[in-house]
Amino acid sequence: MRRIAAAVLVLTAIAAFGCGGGSNSNQTSQSPPATPAPAPAATPTPPPPPAETTAVLAESKYDAGPRAGKSKVDAALVATGEKLFSTKGCVVCHGFGKKVTCPDLVGVSMRRTADWMEHQILHPEIMVKEDPISHELRTHYALPMTNQGVKPEEAKALIEFLKKKDRDAGVVK
Repeated sequence: MRRIAAAVLVLTAIAAFGCGGGSNSNQTSQSPPATPAPAPAATPTPPPPPAETTAVLAESKYDAGPRAGKSKVDAALVATGEKLFSTKGCVVCHGFGKKVTCPDLVGVSMRRTADWMEHQILHPEIMVKEDPISHELRTHYALPMTNQGVKPEEAKALIEFLKKKDRDAGVVK
């Protein structure tokens, strides 16, 4: 499992360095425009929309019902879930407010039920084959979610951590 996480980390680093950074030697220098730039708008601009999310139109038998974020956060499990998020390698592929190599997790507790999230955490290799939402998400990302050997009680702690992150981000009112 560590080899897989290390390989994903190396591939992510290679992709990051290969995708940008570097100068464009084909640029020609030009003199500045003769007219001044327009003045900024007098009205304040609204804040940017939440981080990009992938719209999934598929339906799942595990995703019927109230969203996970609507239920009370079990504060006793949040610290455990936060630690698991790092130690199980979730942080390698997932970010909050940014897409790393897999879906941005901001708002996930309001997009999915706890049941769906638990199945996805515990059995991602089965979900991608049998669950329409997981299957559709897989078409948008280069890497499939790998089974990290999470136990059911650990999955519940991870979900509580994700719910807390959504509350902290203001996704859940």
